[in-house]
Amino acid sequence: MDITITPGLLQGSVSAIPSKSQAHRLLICAAFSEQPTDLVCPQTNRDIEATCACLQALGARITREEGGYSVTPVQTVPDMPVLPCRESGSTLRFLLPIAGALGADATFTLEGRLPQRPLSPLWEEMERMGCILSRPTAYAIRCRGRLRPGDFTLDAGVSSQFITGLLFAAALLPDESRIHLTGKAESLPYIRMTQRAMKLFGKDTDGLRVAPGPFRSPGRLVVEGDWSNAAFFLAAQAMGNPVTVENLCPDSPQGDRAVTELLPGLEAPLTISAGDIPDLVPILAVVAACRRGAVFTDIRRLRLKESDRVASVIAMLEALGGTAEADENTLTVRGTGLRGGIVDSANDHRIAMSAAIAATVCREAVTILGVECIEKSYPHFLGEYRRLGGRYEQYLR
Repeated sequence: MDITITPGLLQGSVSAIPSKSQAHRLLICAAFSEQPTDLVCPQTNRDIEATCACLQALGARITREEGGYSVTPVQTVPDMPVLPCRESGSTLRFLLPIAGALGADATFTLEGRLPQRPLSPLWEEMERMGCILSRPTAYAIRCRGRLRPGDFTLDAGVSSQFITGLLFAAALLPDESRIHLTGKAESLPYIRMTQRAMKLFGKDTDGLRVAPGPFRSPGRLVVEGDWSNAAFFLAAQAMGNPVTVENLCPDSPQGDRAVTELLPGLEAPLTISAGDIPDLVPILAVVAACRRGAVFTDIRRLRLKESDRVASVIAMLEALGGTAEADENTLTVRGTGLRGGIVDSANDHRIAMSAAIAATVCREAVTILGVECIEKSYPHFLGEYRRLGGRYEQYLR
């Protein structure tokens, strides 16, 4: 589906949707607890649904109810489960080590760009600790064998999701394990989010040391508001749209809470490390283009997202009349302003939503190709956009 947006300001209040990052983590803890858990999560998306489907494949019972999920923990893992990850990197990277800890002969099915997204060095460390991993097809991964408890060593500079997966897996092993991190850690706030989620279920992981024993269900939990997706409307506010965002936790461990500090800084040329906030770069680049520009450093991992997010950010800005360029580890956005144009979403939800917010300050119409990709994280985005006064026409291909 494509849409064409008529430029115009948004106005009103929007409630932040539930945090996708926290929902993944709480669902996994609940699935391996000793008692059922109710999660208050009013809205869902493709990635959260992928994690639910995979946990059900492992033997959990997850019921979508009004306002959230009811999770009955895994009792017995089915023989040779098939886990449909769709395009969710979090789902795959969190659950692959868990399948290893369970000793399941599990096959993970992948879609979109997920087969191209890296699994090294997690893959090698799982094999060193007892698993047998293979790719029976280009869109599938098979995990056999069983992880041994002990000392795991992982380069923390590739993906915090690998560390999260090992933390969950270590909690399911029969003896204490410890995770040793090497290199420069990326996205540390997401590791802290995992540790906080596990602590809510009775698991202390200080020093990344994990003791055996089941997760203890707290009974009922509320998934907090999502700073990553709220950032789009917060950016709209920073660009002059009278929009407010509610349902955000000011002391959240979510790394993208940093958007509240970064947006005011863009009133002047700014240098921003993308190391801990890779998901904010597309929308911050839009704001920078409409202000005085910015330089984003530590961008290597952006090339491994739903799209090559360095290339797709540059293509988006240039399509809208802006200017940007990149080298190996730096993205430079010029403060030229944005005119309007035709943006290919590159099947990347954050590119599509960034272009929609850019349209609020463009002089000419903005057409977004393949806008349905927003369903990955924020299926109701366009509905909220229209409710706030956004005007667009949609076209089915």
